[in-house]
Amino acid sequence: MIGSRLAACVASVLVLTAAPVQGAEPAWAADGVRAAQWHLAAVDAGKAHRISLGAGVTVALVDTGVEAGHDDLAGAVLPGVDLFPDPLGDGRDDIDGHGTEMAGIIAGRGHGGRTGVLGIAPAAMILPIRGPIKNMATSEFLTRAVAFARERGAGVVNMSFGTGDTDVLRAAVRAAVAADMVVVAASGNVGSGAGEFPGRYPEVVTVGAVGRTGKVAHFSVTGPQVDLTAPGVDIVTTGIGRTGYYRGSGTSEATAVVSGAAALVRAAYPELNAAEVVRRLTVTAADAGRPGRDDTYGFGRLDLVRALTADVPRLDRQKPQIATVRPTAETAAGPAPKRVPPLVVTGIAAAAVVLAGAVIVVVMLARRRD
Repeated sequence: MIGSRLAACVASVLVLTAAPVQGAEPAWAADGVRAAQWHLAAVDAGKAHRISLGAGVTVALVDTGVEAGHDDLAGAVLPGVDLFPDPLGDGRDDIDGHGTEMAGIIAGRGHGGRTGVLGIAPAAMILPIRGPIKNMATSEFLTRAVAFARERGAGVVNMSFGTGDTDVLRAAVRAAVAADMVVVAASGNVGSGAGEFPGRYPEVVTVGAVGRTGKVAHFSVTGPQVDLTAPGVDIVTTGIGRTGYYRGSGTSEATAVVSGAAALVRAAYPELNAAEVVRRLTVTAADAGRPGRDDTYGFGRLDLVRALTADVPRLDRQKPQIATVRPTAETAAGPAPKRVPPLVVTGIAAAAVVLAGAVIVVVMLARRRD
């Protein structure tokens, strides 16, 4: 199972379990599955959920589809789209399992009280976009996927996969950012054979994985592309079938955690644009590694409660946002591009749109005068 998934270029180190994983049961959990979700306590999800559940936010999941009939995803999965040449349906089917696993981490709702998988944003909606996320991820599929997410009003886009750099992929990511969507991508897994894009694009929030001790996982690709780290080791989530469960490790899982966090922030602060949501996630992160931003933890480990409660000044859209360009670094996929925090890139893009609009108005006025 591990080898087949790595060869398939999905950013996840996988260990399938045939039954719900058992573990020490804390007072707030009522079954082994919920108890095994150690990452919920690590990000203090209980406290965060008293502030926001992600209601009203749609997370576009560009992946292998979602098993919408799973008990813990009931009511969480919207009709989506299947962009394979021979579609199975509307994205609410998953014969691979990867998409269903990500959906549970993001928006699992459990069942029968406090049982089953609980997501980071359990009131958010999942928009499944099924297609070739593996070695064919650079096809026109990605352009169509982003267009569909934009049409359906997605506020967050989860891209838990890695592939090579192409003009098509780069254009798709930029289109998503221009549409005010928070794009979250995996940094990649060492030795997976997968490329590191879209995670190496400066426009996205790139996520590395940490384990139970808070240390970066041995498989997590590091470098100037990393913005945040989040739990990504031994993550219990939904699997194939109505009652299937799964335990996995990888930057895919960490990416889904951050996508759920972005949904919580967007729900709590609906007036914020994507750049400001990203800013909240990064400036409130718990510093780790060397003081300040570093190539191992990025801006630090996700601090979900601080992202929802900290006093973070709004961006001044009248002034250019200035940030230090991160140093370049060599990684498994070759030289990394110079890195600017995604909130800065998004802010610059928004400023460009405003400037372009102003130019159009001036030209129209000039024509009227003529």
